[in-house]
Amino acid sequence: MMGYLKTDFKNNRSNYKVIFIIFFYRVAHFFSERRHIWWSIIIGFPIRLCYKILVEWILGTEIPASVKIGKGLKIHHGQCLVVNSKVLIGNNVTLKHNTTIGASVDLNDKFIAAPVIGNNVIIHPHTIIIGDITVGDNVIIGAGSVVLKDVEPNSVVAGNPAKKIKTLEMTVND
Repeated sequence: MMGYLKTDFKNNRSNYKVIFIIFFYRVAHFFSERRHIWWSIIIGFPIRLCYKILVEWILGTEIPASVKIGKGLKIHHGQCLVVNSKVLIGNNVTLKHNTTIGASVDLNDKFIAAPVIGNNVIIHPHTIIIGDITVGDNVIIGAGSVVLKDVEPNSVVAGNPAKKIKTLEMTVND
């Protein structure tokens, strides 16, 4: 957890609100993954409850403690972010405000599948990513995009629905 926090803090060093959100997320996630251990239930429940109240309800950043996020998460502004609990997010991902990453649902409102976001992905503001899709590594998703299909690695997509507009020649290393 310390390695994750160090990289997260480095990526968000000038935004104390986001550092608070990410730190609290990492701690809540630590206890969320250990809910079957008795001491973790006793210590973790109040931490997860405070996380839900402070981060999700008050600060408006809905990233459930059960979401699996790689190291180096970067958040711009931290407002109006909604991430489904089934989403997987890779390393060095940047999330900007008013972004929704959600699962598709069936007719009975049960989650079917959620997106998998690769490494080194930048998701610009007002983006919606929904369904059983994979966003490859080294991808940039333009502002206001609606992503409903898989996105190839090393590409730039934008629009509603999102379409590939460019292939990236240079890739970012971890």
